[in-house]
Amino acid sequence: MKMQDYESKDGKKVWLSRSEVDTLLDVADGTEQRVAFALGARCGLRVAEVVEVTPDDVVDTEVGKFLRVWEGKGSKYRETPIPTDLAATIAAVGDYRDESSDTPVVDRTTRTVRNWVTKAGDQLVEETEDVGWSFLGPHDLRRTWGTLLVGAEVEPGLVMEWGGWEDWETFREHYLGAYSLEAQARGMEKINWL
Repeated sequence: MKMQDYESKDGKKVWLSRSEVDTLLDVADGTEQRVAFALGARCGLRVAEVVEVTPDDVVDTEVGKFLRVWEGKGSKYRETPIPTDLAATIAAVGDYRDESSDTPVVDRTTRTVRNWVTKAGDQLVEETEDVGWSFLGPHDLRRTWGTLLVGAEVEPGLVMEWGGWEDWETFREHYLGAYSLEAQARGMEKINWL
């Protein structure tokens, strides 16, 4: 886990590792919470977008499964990759429940989702004795997603497109954390002439 102070408010920005994302998903209280956490940490959705996702929004494309985000920030449309297991869970929820397939999978308020993330973080402080979890908020899941993709050598412009970021400076300043040691090692391998 990496943390950084906010410039103009109390608290810290948090970036989770892949294993810490798995740890968070493991403490989710049921499928609805697990889906909410995964939509943030594995699809890069904002909390307001999480509560709008329906089974109809998951589509197959030539390159894999994608999630259609109809009303992103500024009412902008985008598509972002969705892991196969998460897409299957969303489809199963849609098949199991009585609601229509255009009803949100996480049919809760944004405040409820924020509270879920806070409570999960508090639970993980108790379980791991790592106080860093106490700073975790839902936007940190989106921040984590962007940084993990760049760390996995996904082209930053593509990450920005999938995440709905238009400005490199905003993306770099507010979302990307310090590069992982693995990413730095890969970078060093490319410049052995230094």
